[in-house]
Amino acid sequence: MTRREWLLATSGSVAASAQTTRRPNILFLLADDQRFNTIHALGNNEVQTPNLDRLCARGVAFTHAFIQGGSVGAVCMPSRMMLMSGQHLFHASEFMTPNLAANTRPFHMWPEELRKAGYRTWATGKWHNSPKLHARCFNGGKSLFFGGMGEQGALPVWEYSADGNYPKDKAAATTRLSTEVFADNAVAFIKEHKGAEPFAAYVAFTSPHDPRTAPPEYHKKYVPARMEVPASFLPEHPFDNGELKVRDELLAPFPRTHDVVRQHTADYYACITHVDAHVGRILDALDASPHGRNTIVVYGADNGLALGRHGLFGKQNVYDHSVRVPLIVAGPGIPKGERRTQMVHLHDMCPTLLDLAGVPIPSTVESRTLVPILKDAKVAGREEMFAAYRDFQRAVRTKDWKLIRYTVNGSTRLQLFDMANDPEELRDLAGDLRHAGRIAALSARLAVLAKESGDKKA
Repeated sequence: MTRREWLLATSGSVAASAQTTRRPNILFLLADDQRFNTIHALGNNEVQTPNLDRLCARGVAFTHAFIQGGSVGAVCMPSRMMLMSGQHLFHASEFMTPNLAANTRPFHMWPEELRKAGYRTWATGKWHNSPKLHARCFNGGKSLFFGGMGEQGALPVWEYSADGNYPKDKAAATTRLSTEVFADNAVAFIKEHKGAEPFAAYVAFTSPHDPRTAPPEYHKKYVPARMEVPASFLPEHPFDNGELKVRDELLAPFPRTHDVVRQHTADYYACITHVDAHVGRILDALDASPHGRNTIVVYGADNGLALGRHGLFGKQNVYDHSVRVPLIVAGPGIPKGERRTQMVHLHDMCPTLLDLAGVPIPSTVESRTLVPILKDAKVAGREEMFAAYRDFQRAVRTKDWKLIRYTVNGSTRLQLFDMANDPEELRDLAGDLRHAGRIAALSARLAVLAKESGDKKA
C-alpha cells in the first residue's frame, strides 16, 4: 500500500468525526537524548519514572518507535525536522538549519497546519532549527532555545518573536535548570489558556542530554555502584564505524570501563527522573484545568543514546539503542494502558496529530498516521525501517532481522543481527554463509528505502 493509499484508507473517518465534535487540544512533550528503554512501566526496574508510568497507564505506549538516524553529528536537528514535517531523513534535512535558504522543495509542519486551522500554537524549550520556521509554526511561546546544547542552569533563551528574529544580544540565560523553566512555562500556559480555540503546546526539554545536571536529591536516588552494565557493553567499538571521535564519544575515556558506564548511567537516570517529576507537574496542571479531558498528550524523544553499549557513548550510530525512542500517546478516544509492538516512526506523529485534530494531511508528508494502530492493536505497522548516519552507515531493520552497512575510507563492512533472538545486537552473523541470501534480500530493500528517504548515496 502506498502512503497516499494509506492516508485515504485511514484518515477520512477520523477527520469526519473530529469535525463534528470539539477539536482536541494537543500537548507534545519531547525529551532530548532519552533512550527507548528508560521507563519503569515498560520494563526498566532501575529507573524511577512514576509520571511517565502514569501516562502509560492513561494511553498507548509504542515499544518499537524509531527515528531514521542523522544526516549530521547533531542527530537531534534532523530528528526534530522529521518530527515537524513528517518527511523522511534526507528530505527533512534539506529544511533544517543551515540548509533552509538553499531549499526549494515545498514542505509543511504539523504546528503550522494546526495554526492555519485555528489552533493557538505555543512552544517553550529547544527548537534547534531555523527561527524562521519556528515563527511559521507558533503564534506564541516563552524561553525558546535555538541551539543544540548548553549548561542546563544557564541556557541562552529568547522570548517569542513573531517575525522569527532573535538577536544574540536579546538572549537571557536561565538562572535555574532548564527543565524547571520549561515546565513552569507549560504550567502557566495551561492555566492561562481561556480562549475558545483549541491549543497545541510543544514543550521541548534539553534533558537528559549532557551535561547531565539534576538537583542533588535526584542524583542521590542512583548509586553508581548499583547500576547494571548493559549486556552489549564493550571497552571499544570493534571497528571504525566512521565516527568514533565525535564529541559525544569523547565524554568518556578509552577504553570504556564498567565504573565509567555506571556513573554515566546514574547521572542519566537522575536527569530522566527529574524530567519525569516536571512532566508530573504539567500533567497535574492539565488535569486541574478545564482542558484535561480534551487534550491529546504525547511524550517522546528525539533520539536514544549508547552510554557504553557496543563501546559507544553517543547517538551517532544506527544500533537500536540510538535510533529507538520512547513514544506514548494518551487522551480522548485513545485506549488506556495498552502497548503497541508494531514498528513505527517518531515522525509518524506529524500526520497522526493532524489526523486526530481533523486537519487535512498535506501531500508533502511522507510518514503515516498512527491513528489506526492507536485504535486497534491488530493493525499492522511498518514491515521495514530505514536508518542512516551521515555517509558512513546505512541500516534496514525488519521485525526479526537487521542489516547494517558501513562505508568508511572506501571500504565496506556489513553486520547482520537476528533481532528476534538477539535484541541487544551482540552476535554479528554477516560472516555466516548460511545467511548470504538474507543479506542479499535485505541489501536490495535497503537500497529502495534509502532512495525513498532522499538518500543521494543510495
